[in-house]
Amino acid sequence: MGKIVFFDVDGTLLNSRNEVPPATVDAILRLKEKDVKVAIATGRAPFMFEFIREPLGIDTFVSLNGQYVVVDGRPIFQFKMDPRHIERLLEKGKEKGHPFVFMSHDRMCATMNGHSYIKESMRSINVPEPGYDPEFYKKGPIYQMLLFCEPGEEKEYEAEFPMFRFLRWHRYALDVMPKGGSKAEGIRRISEYCRISKSDIFAFGDGMNDIEMLHFAGKGIAMGNAPDIVKRYADYVTKHVDEDGVYHGLIAAGLL
Repeated sequence: MGKIVFFDVDGTLLNSRNEVPPATVDAILRLKEKDVKVAIATGRAPFMFEFIREPLGIDTFVSLNGQYVVVDGRPIFQFKMDPRHIERLLEKGKEKGHPFVFMSHDRMCATMNGHSYIKESMRSINVPEPGYDPEFYKKGPIYQMLLFCEPGEEKEYEAEFPMFRFLRWHRYALDVMPKGGSKAEGIRRISEYCRISKSDIFAFGDGMNDIEMLHFAGKGIAMGNAPDIVKRYADYVTKHVDEDGVYHGLIAAGLL
């Protein structure tokens, strides 16, 4: 297989208005015409970005920060969280008064109903508030969780739960995933499955959970809106997402 480009969703494909800019849509269609494979790499669950991938015909993706990986519409890797570890985490959350959200590939449910931290965090990415089911983790595979707490309060969880990785993406919200999990791991699995060399892997991102994939890719491109710490791991920094950063980054990478 030839070249492949992975795009983060929030702050990369989606601009500050939670829309895919027309220039980005055009760029992706042009990539496909050139037989460059287009993929998504996101912390979102698959059902949370159908509205992007279906119109653009993207059926290869790394979702849930590497815990659910799909190639050409077929899942090639799934890593489920251990229910026993989840139960311990929930006990800690109950003690601290912090809500969680369980995430499967097709649904998510919260441990508390109508919590303001959940509402505000989900609103920021234009995602409906999850349903309420504190025992959802007993009914099917959970690939990732969300923890809702004030900045700094996650330190206790990090010390007590070394089997998990906690990554903040909002003032009140963090991704909770198995230790060692990352978008880069998901991309590695796709590259091995599709026999793609590292030099033919391109990645665009702007968040803390994009650092590993920007470093792993043959060409890592950070969005202009990314924090400085993320930009340090990129080979190139393109324009802000609101200034057609994806389009300009693809030109700089020699793909358009």
